[in-house]
Amino acid sequence: MIRLHLTNEAFEQDIRPLYKSFFPKEELRVSFGEGSESVLAGGPDGMTADAEGTDNDDAPAASGRYLLAGDWREEGFTLSLYRDGDLSCAVQKEEKKVPFTDRKKFRDEVKRAVYRMLSRETGKELPWGTLTGVRPVKQVLERLEAGEEPESIDAFLQEEYYCSKEKRDLSLAVAKKEKELLTAIDYKNSYSLYVGIPFCPTTCLYCSFTSYPLSRFGHQTGAYVEALKKEIEASAELLADKRLATVYFGGGTPTALSAEELRDVIRTVKKYFPTERIAEWTVEAGRPDTITTEKLQMLYEEGISRISVNPQTMNQKTLDVIGRMHTTEDICRAYAEARRIGFDNINMDLIIGLTGENAGDVENTLHKIGELSPDSVTVHTLALKRAARLNIEKEQYEDKGAVQVSDMLTASVKFAKENGYAPYYLYRQKNMEENLENVGYARPGKEGLYNILIMEEKHSILALGAGGSTKLVLSGGERIERSENVKSLKDYLERTDEMIARKHAFFEQYKGLY
Repeated sequence: MIRLHLTNEAFEQDIRPLYKSFFPKEELRVSFGEGSESVLAGGPDGMTADAEGTDNDDAPAASGRYLLAGDWREEGFTLSLYRDGDLSCAVQKEEKKVPFTDRKKFRDEVKRAVYRMLSRETGKELPWGTLTGVRPVKQVLERLEAGEEPESIDAFLQEEYYCSKEKRDLSLAVAKKEKELLTAIDYKNSYSLYVGIPFCPTTCLYCSFTSYPLSRFGHQTGAYVEALKKEIEASAELLADKRLATVYFGGGTPTALSAEELRDVIRTVKKYFPTERIAEWTVEAGRPDTITTEKLQMLYEEGISRISVNPQTMNQKTLDVIGRMHTTEDICRAYAEARRIGFDNINMDLIIGLTGENAGDVENTLHKIGELSPDSVTVHTLALKRAARLNIEKEQYEDKGAVQVSDMLTASVKFAKENGYAPYYLYRQKNMEENLENVGYARPGKEGLYNILIMEEKHSILALGAGGSTKLVLSGGERIERSENVKSLKDYLERTDEMIARKHAFFEQYKGLY
């Protein structure tokens, strides 16, 4: 166990993920109070949950391999690192005079000091340095758009965040490609539409998305389609003064619906939204056990320009463990059928860090994907959310964790380069294996525009369906406001009118700012 004790909660959300990145397998306890010595006085009052959400209020106050203590003052801060709960002598200490009133500068100085102390103590360097956010490329893109030279941006990433050369180069490569693609679609004067289909054949072991297995909820697909069509019709006027740039059908697994149900949803979008100038139509077909010739033919006839056929892994033993009820042969069949019908922009998603896999397993997956030759490949590093079954039932899988995850990522980078794929979007999540990242690779002209737009928060996203999160980009990108749909299928079906009214009120509230 590791401990974190801070004067107050001011910078907990900044320090917590950085601290955990150095000790990813350790349980973390957090407490607050004036002076680090208060940790020893009076037990665990004021404790919060650890990063995985476990309630640890019964743990002794000063136990743990390490205690990191942060004291904030108006004129600066002191950070102290202790071993084994012994507060008699700090093994690492940093002090800095910086005004608390300048919170950004104060926060950044604190994070750099935390990084230096933990790096010296552990001998580790994190590839992303102090960057713990979801969108590490966002600042790089903004600086490129402002005319800053790449060399200056590189120095900024190194000095401000201690990013490794590898990640600095990756960030710049992605940002340059994003800038090129976004300029071509006039993203500032357009928006995208997300349509959520929350059904799947089964719920995968690692999944925390809004997803309802067909075995239990398949009888409700028809009712869901009708509710969704109602929301589509009622929402079409909300951004009528902007051009619709991309449409993305996600989930869940949209192809869990029947061909006619999914066609009905697509045609409803076409009926009520201005679709004549759309740059990209994407359907996250995903699970090969939902992909049939009839559905693929329908999608092609309806003008869907980009689909995904997502294996996650090409190792059958792993597919069986994680709850994917299909075979590697099913993946190849679905992909070949999509090519035969005429799809020329097919993405495949892979996950590195899956239960029980090693670098050799990932190299096998990459070899088999290379033989199929999709137009783009998205490489996800496993990130376990609280709601994922692999996290909830983690005791069953403690001895089956992935190994050599960094080697897996290295293999994927080599594969992309050798097969003509270039990185075009990148994002990170909390609790990712070995503090790594997710990267989208594509061959020239086959990039997924929606992926960039949603990740870099460059224009508004109107999201419909259960679990949809609408994002309004306001005041030229200076501010983002969100309106959430309910995640529960039952609530969505019963409260469709309420969500429509709420969304209209939300847009009215910010009228003139988007």
